[in-house]
Amino acid sequence: MKRELPTSRSAHPQRLFSKRADRNKLSSKVGRQPSTDRNNLSARVLVAVDGSKDSTRAVKYVGRLLRTTSDVNVTLFHVLNPVPPVLREHGGSEDPVREEQLGKQLRKDRETWYRKERRLESDILSKARQTLEKTGFRASRIRLKFGYEDDVAGTILEEAQKGRYQTIVVGRHGVSGLKKLFFGGITRKLLQQATGRAVWVVE
Repeated sequence: MKRELPTSRSAHPQRLFSKRADRNKLSSKVGRQPSTDRNNLSARVLVAVDGSKDSTRAVKYVGRLLRTTSDVNVTLFHVLNPVPPVLREHGGSEDPVREEQLGKQLRKDRETWYRKERRLESDILSKARQTLEKTGFRASRIRLKFGYEDDVAGTILEEAQKGRYQTIVVGRHGVSGLKKLFFGGITRKLLQQATGRAVWVVE
């Protein structure tokens, strides 16, 4: 029997899944027996993390709930800080040659900034991986990935669509530096726009 995560949102999207929720009840939502059909895709779960206590609880919850479900793969996803305004566009030039040079330099500077940000914030993903592994979730079923856009909720939704994730998991609140990831409007946007997939908001 093919096992799959919920592919539609609940009729009550504001419901919060507590870490103290009935584990067996939620397991039935995730699926039943692993598929024996090698052509079937494994279930994919996207967990957005930001290093906060709430996102750490979300990671632990996913690990404890799904560690014995062998065909579930988890991607830990962290959205970097917004690109500085100076790196969004160059001043421009009427000289085509100069315009091309400015464009190349801008792309080079932006990539340098991305590398620096990934290096500075890679610890967030590394710690999230360690937390997930400590629950007994297999390391071979964990992926780490960065997002780069200013619109955090939009970036998460885009990744969920591109990666064909059936479930998005976030913490109830989360704050990383000046960036509020899972508070207020962002959580509401995920719940409202994540059509065709489940959204778990873990307290």
